[in-house]
Amino acid sequence: MCFFLLRAPSPGGAACIAGITIQRQGRLDPTQSQDFLRSPACGATLGGTAQQREPLMHKVHIAPEYVERVVRRGGAEHSVTALDGPRTALVVVDMQNYFMGEGQPSECPVARDIVPNVNSLAAATRRAGGLVVWIQTRSGPESLTFWSAYYDRMTPEGADRRVKGMAPDGDGYPLWPDLEVRDEDEIVIKTRYSALVPGSSNLNEVLQARGIDTVLITGVSTCTCCESTARDAMMMNYRTLMVSDGCAAPDDYLHNATLTNFYLQFGDVQTTGELIALLEAGTARGAAAAE
Repeated sequence: MCFFLLRAPSPGGAACIAGITIQRQGRLDPTQSQDFLRSPACGATLGGTAQQREPLMHKVHIAPEYVERVVRRGGAEHSVTALDGPRTALVVVDMQNYFMGEGQPSECPVARDIVPNVNSLAAATRRAGGLVVWIQTRSGPESLTFWSAYYDRMTPEGADRRVKGMAPDGDGYPLWPDLEVRDEDEIVIKTRYSALVPGSSNLNEVLQARGIDTVLITGVSTCTCCESTARDAMMMNYRTLMVSDGCAAPDDYLHNATLTNFYLQFGDVQTTGELIALLEAGTARGAAAAE
């Protein structure tokens, strides 16, 4: 079983990936009510420095009855059990200052703490010969017209703040500085929640040019742009996985609701460590076949 509670390192000494301790979640008694442990919501004020506090990782929970439903349908808990590196892309969604910086309008504190996992998975994807794509959302005055269904739901002040903050010269537009972006990576600009909805970006063309058939989704937020892009990727016939400890949401409830529904209906959900292991195993198979 591969769904986990994620906690900061403890003296107990569970396995550790990218600074995050991974502990297997036991099977839960379905007769007992299960409450989600909630992380601070986006925009919450946090005490202490990064060195003083524990990482705000989501407590991931997919209920056993949903896992069992997937097993009955497909014969196993995971639909993806192998990765071919050169045909795999890591898609990192919207890890920009607007969603990650302290005091930003859409700050999501958990997003800062998934950075080590995202960087580790990006490095593993490159080593395996895969593609890393960094997605940035861009807004401008024209956004008020071509995506009026979105902006009409805001106050005029909120819409103006969003348009200015996500403009190319806005302070919310740049990628988060701790992300390890490399020259060989692709940067794709999108204008909607999904990077794959028509008119939003050229992500599909980028993936097709590299012969990609599998995408790993990370970024912020789990329940909005990550979910929208992941669902559309599956609809466009990419094998799609959401990385449970590589995405961040306003709270655990929204994070887990998205992962559960995606796992049931659209694709697979695995951890950073599991996906790195699959990439490395794929590289080893390729090397053995070449001998």
